[in-house]
Amino acid sequence: MGEPKGHGGPLTGVRVVDLTAMVFGPYATQIMADMGADVIKVEPPGGGDQTRYINGGNAPDLGGVFTNVNRGKRSIVLDLTREADKDVLRALIATADIFIHSMRGKAIARLGFDYAAVRAIKPDIVYTNCYGYSRRGPEADKPPMTIPSRPNAASRIYRR
Repeated sequence: MGEPKGHGGPLTGVRVVDLTAMVFGPYATQIMADMGADVIKVEPPGGGDQTRYINGGNAPDLGGVFTNVNRGKRSIVLDLTREADKDVLRALIATADIFIHSMRGKAIARLGFDYAAVRAIKPDIVYTNCYGYSRRGPEADKPPMTIPSRPNAASRIYRR
C-alpha cells in the first residue's frame, strides 16, 4: 500500500479506515475521498465487497457500482478472523482519524472492533457506522439485504 497522491480538498490530511460494503457506506467514504481524505478500504478475502460482481464493468471483479463508489481509495484485504490481520487493522486505526463500518453491532463486536475497542486504540477517533435498520430494537441484528453468496449469481440478478 503506497502513500496516497495528494489532490487537495477540505479533507486533505484526514485518514479514514473503511470497513463498509455495498453502496451506503462506500458512497459516504467515496465523498470523503473526493474531498481529499486518504480512505483505506478493508475487504475480506475470497471476493470482498459484493458490488464487485454487479454487472457493468469491463474488468473481472470490478463492476461499475463498485468502481464508482470506491474511486480514489486505497485498499487492503484482511481476514479479521486471524489475529495477525487484526493487528494490521489495529495499526491502521492507530493512524486514522475516522473509522467507519457497515456491520451489525454483534458482528463488529465479535471481531473485536466495537466502539470501546477502537477508542482504546485511538481515543480521539471518529467512530461511525451504517446500519440497515438501527443499532437497537427488534430489527438491529437483521441483515438489511440478502445477496446470493456466489458472485456469478449476483451478476445474473443485475444483468439487463
